[in-house]
Amino acid sequence: MSAQVASAASSRAAELEKALRRVIRGKDEVLRLALVSIFAKGHLLIEGVPGVGKTTLGQALARAIDCTFQRIQFTSDMLPSDVLGISIYSAIEQKFEFKRGPVFANVLLADEINRTTPKTQSALLEAMNEGQVTIDAHSYQLPQPFLVLATQNPIEHHGTYPLPESQLDRFLMRVRMGYPEGNAEREILRAEAGVAQLENLSPVLNAADVVEIQQAVAQVHVDESLITYLLNIVGKTRESEYLSLGVSPRGSQMLYRAAQAMAFLENRDYCTPEDFKPLVVSVFAHRVVVSSLYTSTLKKSEQAEQVLREIVDSVPVPV
Repeated sequence: MSAQVASAASSRAAELEKALRRVIRGKDEVLRLALVSIFAKGHLLIEGVPGVGKTTLGQALARAIDCTFQRIQFTSDMLPSDVLGISIYSAIEQKFEFKRGPVFANVLLADEINRTTPKTQSALLEAMNEGQVTIDAHSYQLPQPFLVLATQNPIEHHGTYPLPESQLDRFLMRVRMGYPEGNAEREILRAEAGVAQLENLSPVLNAADVVEIQQAVAQVHVDESLITYLLNIVGKTRESEYLSLGVSPRGSQMLYRAAQAMAFLENRDYCTPEDFKPLVVSVFAHRVVVSSLYTSTLKKSEQAEQVLREIVDSVPVPV
């Protein structure tokens, strides 16, 4: 990809972020991480209490990139076929026909994913990892780009099932979407909770543009010293006495791609340590398990983040 094409793609990405900020108020960091996820061909897990804008973020993103959008409200009685689809016998055609489920969309909002059973949660594994689903020995490709925005309530809430490690590992990153800060909530009230802005949001990109940006992101240069820096951090997670489960090789790949996307959004064709450091907690925290040796007054969900911050501070930053 030529420098001119890459520069044009970067400009379109900046326009997208600017348009989304007019709808999603006071959540610039979460918005940036959502864009990092889609441009790095990843998926995003958003944790937060109900009513803080998680669904609005998914709808705004799908509208701004002019892509198909589906929302699944997960409940305890859902089946995998409710997500993937089902084969139904047609008496007229005298054969089985596959009726596609809501997973066949560019942007899939898996709302309150931890309210459904592990069996239904696992229905998304193949889709998130390989961009396809297999039903009755037939594989069906998902549209590209494909992004899963999953929301989950804090595990302390009633009626939730913890996501297994294999499911968590498919998400590029996990972020927390808390209450609005400063004057952001005042702006939300003035804007009628963002409904008007969402309805008036015009597409900035299309599906082909997003795929082109993903290709440009993959060509962002990462120096060998930064790869060593990444691997040193990963190695520390596997050696730490405070972590019973370290970061997997998939986790290393995810941070590598996320850093490329972050550099791209900063309008650079090369990475720096500052593209890696701010992403470590978001990309790794849901992939590690804190051991019983770590004592802290923090919530269990926050302990992994603290251990990772200590690890990052202990690893020398390349010059």
